[in-house]
Amino acid sequence: MESPEVESDFLRSVHALLRELDGHHPAFQSERGMLRWTLHKKIDRNPSNGALLIKILVKELERAERCNYRQYIIPLLHTLMYTLLKTSCVPDDLYERVYDFCKKLLTLPKPYCTIGLDYAQQLKLERTIPGVLYQRMVSAEQSLKNDSFPYQEKVFMFVDPYLLSEAVCRALVAEIKAAQKSQCATSCMVYVIERAFPVLLKEHHRIRNLHAILKAMPPDVTEHCFQQVVAAIEHAGRDMNAEYSQCIEELEKIHSTLQSTSEKGVEQPAAEGSPGIPLPNPNISFHLWTDEDQLWKELVLFIRSPSQSCEQDSLSEELDSFEFQDVMTDYECCEQSRFSILSTDSGIERDLPMPCDEVPPSCSAETERSRLQRKGCMKKRGSTLDSIAFLQSSSNGQGSKSAGKLQRKSGGSIMEPMAPMKRLHTARVLVLGDDRVLGRLAQAYYSLRKRESRRTILTPRLKVQFYYVPIVEEQFISCPTEEYALPDQTEPCELGAYLGRADPWYESNINTLCHMIPKLATMPSSPSKTAVSDLFIVDVIAYYVRLGLHPIFFQVYAVKLLFSNAAVEPVEDIFLIELSATLEECNPSKDNLLMKKKPVMEVPGADFTFVYKKVVTNKIETRHINIKSTEQRSFTVCLDKDSRRVYKNVISVEVFPCLEPSYCLQKTRTRRNSFQEEEDVGLAKYLPKSLLLPINTFAGIIQ
Repeated sequence: MESPEVESDFLRSVHALLRELDGHHPAFQSERGMLRWTLHKKIDRNPSNGALLIKILVKELERAERCNYRQYIIPLLHTLMYTLLKTSCVPDDLYERVYDFCKKLLTLPKPYCTIGLDYAQQLKLERTIPGVLYQRMVSAEQSLKNDSFPYQEKVFMFVDPYLLSEAVCRALVAEIKAAQKSQCATSCMVYVIERAFPVLLKEHHRIRNLHAILKAMPPDVTEHCFQQVVAAIEHAGRDMNAEYSQCIEELEKIHSTLQSTSEKGVEQPAAEGSPGIPLPNPNISFHLWTDEDQLWKELVLFIRSPSQSCEQDSLSEELDSFEFQDVMTDYECCEQSRFSILSTDSGIERDLPMPCDEVPPSCSAETERSRLQRKGCMKKRGSTLDSIAFLQSSSNGQGSKSAGKLQRKSGGSIMEPMAPMKRLHTARVLVLGDDRVLGRLAQAYYSLRKRESRRTILTPRLKVQFYYVPIVEEQFISCPTEEYALPDQTEPCELGAYLGRADPWYESNINTLCHMIPKLATMPSSPSKTAVSDLFIVDVIAYYVRLGLHPIFFQVYAVKLLFSNAAVEPVEDIFLIELSATLEECNPSKDNLLMKKKPVMEVPGADFTFVYKKVVTNKIETRHINIKSTEQRSFTVCLDKDSRRVYKNVISVEVFPCLEPSYCLQKTRTRRNSFQEEEDVGLAKYLPKSLLLPINTFAGIIQ
């Protein structure tokens, strides 16, 4: 029964959301970013109203399509699909209307057609097998062990303690821990079972106190029931032409077993209304980013780790120490793991040792043995993470096939073909901070790609997606104790501002956290602040990583620096956002100063040469920039606004797009056998040339 009061409240909330997109919401600037969260929280508290909100959102979408209000389409569609995930029972006519609307988006340019196609496929799958989207999301995000759907996802939250205060870090950890209290593996399995029965069995579902029965069962029985439910759903999902009754029969067997268990035990009173089945927040791990190789290490541990259990992560211990303790030795690059022996021969043919069959009789047996023995050398012990056996076992888990093995048969050796590995893991890397943390992310991404180009470990097993939440604390923008601080930094979150202009829904939901998270961190703690229903930061992050699946790519740049001291080796580094160069102060001679006797000393400027590729009208198109001081005056260079990445006494700066390490490696290999220096040959022609850092948003770039 639809309530007019509830419908009116939903309409007001949706219209306020649309006014916020237009910038016409001056009276409620403090609520920016909370309107969408508040709307979905109303569904969490009363899931029976989910279908009503979907109906309102469909009407608004159809009106936006008729009136050509394209700026409303993607935000409304994301809000609708997230409501659909939180709602267990949706009428078929609403599914049909949403599906038809998504098909209409296929005639529009990107990103509308891309998002419309993605959601149309999800809706078609959900209508065929109700509840499959919820089951797959919860199973993957919580790493629930099952044989039918072995995919796993995890959110890695990286925070640079140099950029964010301890109070902000503690606030983030407190919300993560509060969200994990009610979503251990067993509880999430219960949610999946509960969600499957009403949507699939409908009127045949007769167990009103199902939640109490499932919670009272032993964990192993609950896991067995979960395995059967997932297998039944996935069996129908893999074969769309199979009889749908086969899936229903499997679930009815499970249902009858639980019903008999209910009749044998003490009857419990049924609840007046359904409290609803929550959508658990994804598994989030918090990391203080203090180690340069920390990202790579965590990703390797993720593909090696078993399914998550109910045990809580010791986040507070890491925060108290405020240092990341290494649990393994540093990874060694493949070319560093090989040791060679210095040759002692003269290079003259007569000095070479004679073959074994030409040994003169005068040679003793001792001399002969010395030639056959292995020369003294060092065997370097690789780290744990560098071990092939350590990493190969990760591909022998659920849903993956064993790698090729060398087997001997009838005196010969046959190499079995290696089956392609499935990428069963998805890592969602979330960084928080200003532009400086993105500079660190670019460095870590370059290092990761460089490792993978030398020895492929993560690429065939893991999908990595990057997310960014801008956070600015006033005391961390410009610290007077810093050795070097850029003057007049007008925009500490320049890249975040660009993402907000490119994607208005990112601006409304993510950029609004820039100053909100520090304010929430300084608020006094209260009993309701840590309640699961009031977790604002974790809920917004969950919404972002689930629906923000459309990246915007940013070119990573390389820089080569030459110094005034010829004894100092040139330095090569990379940056993402900004390279700033400031002239170092000129110290005039004392005689010159006394002769002029002026209150303001006049110092001549500096001349620079600027080398570029070519000019077009009113702008310079270049892929290579070289700046050099003609007077040998040195200057100071700062990368990505980070005072930790400052180079002094620089006389020459060469900037060029950073190349993809795999392309560089393949280019080097093919160059040895080819005389064509400029053109790409072989595999290099099909590899991406430039290194681009993808940052996920809700829609990508909206034209």
